[in-house]
Amino acid sequence: MCPVPERYSIMSTARTLVTPKSLIRPEVLALSAYHVPPSSGFIKLDAMENPYGLPAELRAELSQAMSEAAINRYPDASAFLLKEDIRRLTGLPDGMDVLLGNGSDEIIQILAMALAQQNAVLLSVEPSFVMYKMIATFCGMRYVGVPLAEDFSLDLKATLVAIEREQPALVFLAYPNNPTGNLFDAEAVKQIIQASPGLVIVDEAYYAFASDSFIPLLSQFNNLLVMRTYSKLGMAGLRLGFLAGPTEWLSQFEKLRLPYNVGVLPQLVVRKLLQHHDVLLSQAAEIKLERTRLLGNLAHIEGIKTYPSEANFILLRVKRATDIFEGLKQRHILIKNLSGGHPALNDCLRVTVGAAQENDSFIAALKDTINQLAQG
Repeated sequence: MCPVPERYSIMSTARTLVTPKSLIRPEVLALSAYHVPPSSGFIKLDAMENPYGLPAELRAELSQAMSEAAINRYPDASAFLLKEDIRRLTGLPDGMDVLLGNGSDEIIQILAMALAQQNAVLLSVEPSFVMYKMIATFCGMRYVGVPLAEDFSLDLKATLVAIEREQPALVFLAYPNNPTGNLFDAEAVKQIIQASPGLVIVDEAYYAFASDSFIPLLSQFNNLLVMRTYSKLGMAGLRLGFLAGPTEWLSQFEKLRLPYNVGVLPQLVVRKLLQHHDVLLSQAAEIKLERTRLLGNLAHIEGIKTYPSEANFILLRVKRATDIFEGLKQRHILIKNLSGGHPALNDCLRVTVGAAQENDSFIAALKDTINQLAQG
């Protein structure tokens, strides 16, 4: 038997306790996890989901296709056929390619990981999609947020000054913006693209509800990429997003995409749904009509200020927003309380545009809550 070396013969009694604080980066420890509240039993108007189900015939077609899916096999790693469908439906200019992600969040992370050189900056406007800042932190990029104007439009001068000062490797602009719902001035966005030394990502998550897109302009700027997701169109449960842009960029980002990140069933179901794209666009058109009606109903409630929206949600400002949010929850209506999340969003709530009956229930519950608070 080999002798045990002396240094291993006695276990140390002074072993340092390993804790998350001792190993995890301080900036990650300082973060709060993205919170998704439970929604069972609620009318769910907090997550910008399409409220409409699929027609019975389409559900039957999907069921048949899924019953024959080879889920015992890995998916097509390149998702070639799905990407071809997306190119065709989106009308991508020649020379543009597509990168697929598990929702747009994975694409944001791929971009940040690829560009996170030492001291690299990710710049966006504020308030905007919270994952830009969170993912910059995950990936070790320095985040810079430029405040929007009081009406949530772009402060172009401040943004251009920040770009000149910070020289960001990556700029994100949500178009329309979340959580404010407005579409930034297109000419201002073009100036930002032209002034940026790095990549500019125009995030068109709500493209189906908006009146403009930067897809046709991809060939005009060598530092422009456009990101979209199908979640808001009616496929939130499938988690599919895509990035469109020149092959020279996307071929590099493909190196960071995890193998098989889009499974057999998502590829199959999304392809089937894109074959019935008209059904989903018809639902989006119905949501836009309900958006107009909901804005009109909110305008008749004293004390509520609404903001223009080209998305499938509405931002509103009202006194005692948190009390109203809690009152709506007691009435089984779940919306998003933004008050306290960012100084510009104090007393703000965000409501997803639901189906007609859901919107009517929300308005009734909102009026009832406001009346009860006024009496209390």
